[in-house]
Amino acid sequence: MQPGVQVCMPAAAMLGVLCRGCLSRTQHQTSRSFNSWPRRMSRWNSQESLSTDTHQESPRVLITGEYGPESVILSDIKKPPSHVYASGPFVYADVLDYKRLRELIVNNRITWLVHYSALLSAVGEANVALARKINITGLHNVLDLALENCLRLFVPSTIGAFGPSSPRDPAPDLCVQRPRTIYGVSKVHGELMGEYLHHKYGLDFRCLRYPGVISVNTPLGGGTTDYAVQIFHDALSTGHHECYLRPDTRLPMMHISDCHRATIEFMQTPECQLSLRTYNIAAMSFTPQELAQEIRKHLPNLKVTYNPDSVRQTIADSWPVRFDDSNARRDWGWAPAFGLDEMVTDMLCSVRDKRTREGFPVS
Repeated sequence: MQPGVQVCMPAAAMLGVLCRGCLSRTQHQTSRSFNSWPRRMSRWNSQESLSTDTHQESPRVLITGEYGPESVILSDIKKPPSHVYASGPFVYADVLDYKRLRELIVNNRITWLVHYSALLSAVGEANVALARKINITGLHNVLDLALENCLRLFVPSTIGAFGPSSPRDPAPDLCVQRPRTIYGVSKVHGELMGEYLHHKYGLDFRCLRYPGVISVNTPLGGGTTDYAVQIFHDALSTGHHECYLRPDTRLPMMHISDCHRATIEFMQTPECQLSLRTYNIAAMSFTPQELAQEIRKHLPNLKVTYNPDSVRQTIADSWPVRFDDSNARRDWGWAPAFGLDEMVTDMLCSVRDKRTREGFPVS
């Protein structure tokens, strides 16, 4: 994902939930210094500073690093596809531009901040300096802004936050992590910074560790689990997919619809129900070989060859093969809707429709 942002209004299901303990809208804040946070947060947590109409409003959401159809203002650092322009106003913004982000938050009365902007695992390893800048400096910007403006802050984490010394089958919410990629290191940094600011200042920080996310609309961005999307495009175009992982490489995965629903449900959950600030969420776990076998139930002639890439294979071998998401199921009722067979059926239909709309051949 790129370091751009969007401002959006959520779906109807998100209505009625706001950041707890918001400051009076008349409060003026100018300093970004950590030294000013205790004074600021003492006023933030005071019941006297609560706006009287806070809980009668619906949340206004700023999402960094992504755009979609349910938007009022869309933004990024690059020109978007034509369908994005059709879905709402578009503006340029960069997650590294603190002043611009502050303007968007203040001018649009943002109450929830969802920070997706990041360089993924394989791309990050190829450009560590840029990954550090986007994944860590950008994170610090949104943490500062969330504190300044009393925002409910969501920062996704990842399977990449675990390392070779972590429990792999399954990986629990709380364990040794020690990742070996800059992507994973930056995600652990985000988890710990968010929890620290929650416990010290009361920031409503929330984090989900996503497994590999499978979506027809997400451009491939250098992630280690990208093969699980590319294989559908290859199956419907050439009928041949060359996989960069070994056939027996098992990783946790999730359909994009489950990912979006989990995020919305988590953000809607009253804070008193949360026993953790960071949760695993799980849906399915499979190998490239198992995925290919499931696709062949629909496309029997699919050919898959394996040519492991040393960088991505090493990363995958350091990650868990399954997530333990029992805490998410207990605390806020998480349950996935898509298993492997449902995901494959939906992806084949969606990719076929997408290729047809765009004028590409479908086998």
